[in-house]
Amino acid sequence: MKIVVAIDSFKGSLSSYELGQGIEAGVKVVYPEAEVIKVPIADGGEGTVDSLVEGTKGEFIKVTVNNPLMEKIEAKYGIMGDGKTAVIEMAEASGLPLIPVEKRNPMKTTTYGTGELIKDAVLKGCREFIIGLGGSATNDAGLGMLQALGYKFLDENKNELGYGGEILSKVKYIDSKEKLAELNECKFLIACDVDNPFYGPKGAAEIYSRQKGATEDMVKELDKGLEDLAKVIKNELNIDISNLSGAGAAGGLGGGLVAFLDAKLAPGIDMVLEKVGLENELKDADFVITGEGRLDHQTAMGKAPVGVAKIAKKFHIPVIALAGGLTDEAVQTHEKGIDSFFSIINYPIALEDAMKKEVAYKFVKANSEEIFRLIKVCERKFKK
Repeated sequence: MKIVVAIDSFKGSLSSYELGQGIEAGVKVVYPEAEVIKVPIADGGEGTVDSLVEGTKGEFIKVTVNNPLMEKIEAKYGIMGDGKTAVIEMAEASGLPLIPVEKRNPMKTTTYGTGELIKDAVLKGCREFIIGLGGSATNDAGLGMLQALGYKFLDENKNELGYGGEILSKVKYIDSKEKLAELNECKFLIACDVDNPFYGPKGAAEIYSRQKGATEDMVKELDKGLEDLAKVIKNELNIDISNLSGAGAAGGLGGGLVAFLDAKLAPGIDMVLEKVGLENELKDADFVITGEGRLDHQTAMGKAPVGVAKIAKKFHIPVIALAGGLTDEAVQTHEKGIDSFFSIINYPIALEDAMKKEVAYKFVKANSEEIFRLIKVCERKFKK
């Protein structure tokens, strides 16, 4: 029996790889000779670096960078097993959890640290990049990232501007004379699962900046700043990102990456599954185990488990999903290729206790064992 485990992390608890280990342990209680293939996955958000690095036998790199308030922190990124593809989650250097609630202010926060991660990877020889967007503390359209890569943004008097969302409306000129030369050799793929435009009622500022600390006045100023910047980009670079789907991701970082680095936006889960070669592993599998921390209506809209199920169904392979929690809307995933799903929680327990690694691992192992005990019963029954 061949079982492929391609499960997203349970955020704040077990990684994709750790879940795979627990599932394998449970399966092998029932089927000791089973071949269990663990394929770490993620949907472009948290866990993407771990999934792609572990899934391709790459390496992790730690580097000192600036957080969104230009304070020194240690962040990591990954280089995949091919030695030339860097995987970066922007939240590692520019994420909301890096800033205390009382200091959150998208007028001040910058993506400079994300640019420092890219620069480090470029200098290490990487020429292909996968950038995961999401969880940002910023609304600077990626200008900070670009400043770290050598770009300068100038006001009407051609004075160099500082950092943060507050400079958006002040940018009148773009100076790229000192940009990192190697960027011309680089290709950027952006894992993006939102379709927000750069600005407007559904844009970066209006939809996301409040959770980053913006007041109502700031929301209006940031939205106007993104609109003004889009005009400058069109005039200076002859690129129109004003209505580009996904340009508003991560505080406009999606738009900045497209405009300045010729990045391509793609659904995160599709990108990850292609890179880890899931389809090739699935061709002769008997079962697929997938899942994520919570199965709900968002799962059915195309998150990691449904991405896995979509490929599995090409080969008519049964798909079982495990989750920490289930909502009533999880039944919608049946229409998307998930044949059966289960919560791993066996008895009433506080969330903080359930999320402890040792507890979650115990639950995952135990429920995997019971699922395959049932499969074995059915196997015996229908062989008669």
